[in-house]
Amino acid sequence: MGSTLADILDAAAHGRFPPADGGTTVVLQPSHRDAGVIAFTGHSVVFIDEDPRWVRRTLATLDCDGLAAAMNPRFLTALLDRTRRSTDTIDLLTVASPLPGAPPLKLNEVVNAGHPREARARKRRDDVRVWAADGGVVVLGRGVAGRWETAIEVDEGCRHRGLGRALATAARHLVPAGQPVWAQQAAGNARSVRAFQAAGFRPVGAEALLLET
Repeated sequence: MGSTLADILDAAAHGRFPPADGGTTVVLQPSHRDAGVIAFTGHSVVFIDEDPRWVRRTLATLDCDGLAAAMNPRFLTALLDRTRRSTDTIDLLTVASPLPGAPPLKLNEVVNAGHPREARARKRRDDVRVWAADGGVVVLGRGVAGRWETAIEVDEGCRHRGLGRALATAARHLVPAGQPVWAQQAAGNARSVRAFQAAGFRPVGAEALLLET
């Protein structure tokens, strides 16, 4: 397993995961902005600029299944208190390989569109670009450890027509330099989960990001 979060994510994008040994790997944050926890099958990765001994001591105090300890609310709360950060939710973390050619969907790139999805992305990603379709938008930018991440939004009146799947598929064509593209979906947002999986995004784990306040 790689020694940095970027190494671990690159391996996971290509189907090589940490050993399912119930362990926890602690690595440094890839940037001041990006801190959090990723839980793969049977193994968690905590990326935080903290003493690894504190992380392991805190995990050891939890009376819970060791395979899920790093995503236990008590551990996440301890992390938030220690770092004075906040979090939104635990997301399903998915990834897809790039696709060649232009997207099979008419898109227009827009600059400073002022869309809420764009504003949210600019707080968490670099090099953000936005494309508009008839009834939705797709956003692409560099997120955690420099990985390419996408997010989509479908207008309320255009739902249930396959547009979410089409926008998520478009991101696989738009990602630069043939890189894999990542996406997070809130576990309870079944509609979004279905759209991304229909577009070929594969679940690789769960992720909780610690956000700067």
